[in-house]
Amino acid sequence: MTDSATTSTRPRAAVILAAGQGTRMKSPTPKVLHKLAGRTLLDHAIDAAQGLGCERIVVVVGAHSPQVGKSARKRLGPDATVIQDPPLGTGHAVLAAKDALADFDGDVVVTYADCPLTTASVIAPLFDQLAGGAHVAVLGFEAANPTGYGRLILAPGHVLLRIVEEKEADLATKQVKHCNSGVLAADRAILFDILASVRNDNAKGEYYLTDVVGLAHDRKLVTRAAFAPEASVQGVNSQAELAAAEAVWQKARRNALMVDGVTMPAPDTVHLSWDTKIAGGAVVEQFVIFGPNVSVAAGAQIKAFSHLEGAAVGEGALIGPYARLRPGAEIGAEAHIGNFVEVKNVKVGAGAKANHLSYLGDGSVGEKANIGAGTIFCNYDGFEKFQTHVGKGAFIGSNSALVAPVRVGDGAMTGSGSVITKDVEDGALALSRAEQTTKAGWATKFRALKQAKKDSKK
Repeated sequence: MTDSATTSTRPRAAVILAAGQGTRMKSPTPKVLHKLAGRTLLDHAIDAAQGLGCERIVVVVGAHSPQVGKSARKRLGPDATVIQDPPLGTGHAVLAAKDALADFDGDVVVTYADCPLTTASVIAPLFDQLAGGAHVAVLGFEAANPTGYGRLILAPGHVLLRIVEEKEADLATKQVKHCNSGVLAADRAILFDILASVRNDNAKGEYYLTDVVGLAHDRKLVTRAAFAPEASVQGVNSQAELAAAEAVWQKARRNALMVDGVTMPAPDTVHLSWDTKIAGGAVVEQFVIFGPNVSVAAGAQIKAFSHLEGAAVGEGALIGPYARLRPGAEIGAEAHIGNFVEVKNVKVGAGAKANHLSYLGDGSVGEKANIGAGTIFCNYDGFEKFQTHVGKGAFIGSNSALVAPVRVGDGAMTGSGSVITKDVEDGALALSRAEQTTKAGWATKFRALKQAKKDSKK
């Protein structure tokens, strides 16, 4: 499925370049496996290719980072990667995919695994250019500061004459603000035929993909540029650039949610994941973090300083403040999960309440049940996890420990401070605490004795 319309009906393939070493990240994690919005940079690039409708995706990886190839193959299949070894430039990297696409008849787009903001809708105009008669199309942008980028040398009508790399540019060329994003599309046969003619007689001794444009122009082929906002094509080469890209992504996604009717009093303090779903009419207060796989229904309120991951929140539910929903938490309509309550792998029924200081792990809480402060689902014996089930309308007294596997029936109650180790039948009261005894005057005598001892030491 695509996220943009285009007039081209030719088959599409993508070559994703992911062989860079990423030394500026200064991290044992390969650059393209760092995450933006909870998703790896590589996965963002694959998302873009799939969003364009690419039926074939080839990821070019380096021999130095087997983890990258493993990640790509896990998602795309065993034949999804090729190795560029040694690394001799972007043109050489694309050539590494030649055999993998030898039987493909259609258009190929070259993208980069370290550009997570370059989505399908950003790239799609390249295919429009190909459908309109271009043999080669390049994605460009107008840079506020073009230093460091290859420059697009244009003729009227976005006709692209050539691309000049910064190190090869003269003073006049360096004044050009139309810059190359690196993303390029062409017919497969044309692309690999031209790449075979690319030479490495340049300042870096590498085979530049950008030389394809000049060679195509020399062959009287039509070469054109399409343009995108600078922010949408920014690459990630350092931790600071990763944080900057994260900020761009987060701001855009928060704005989109607010346009859809989500209330955020302090949006800059809310952190979203790539797949966060929040319905219009929901409220998200300050300093809320959404991990992957969270959905929030209309009318729900996520109060300040809450953390949600792998959870579903029903209509009108109230979460937090300072609540934690972990994977498998399903919070029903109008249910309340309050301050310092942690829920993991528990289905909480409609209208149920756990308002204070509790851990609910593995099991279920029935509709309109009430979980008292300090309640713990004791779900783990050091080896295995077990489930606790609290019935509809049940009342769990404060400071109760429910030792799984156990069931508290519909309408049943537990006394405060109880340790419940056996099932409680519907409508019953379960108590498991020592009977209270009172010793008259004991506290007064104790204090007098202690005070006398303290005074004797002065």
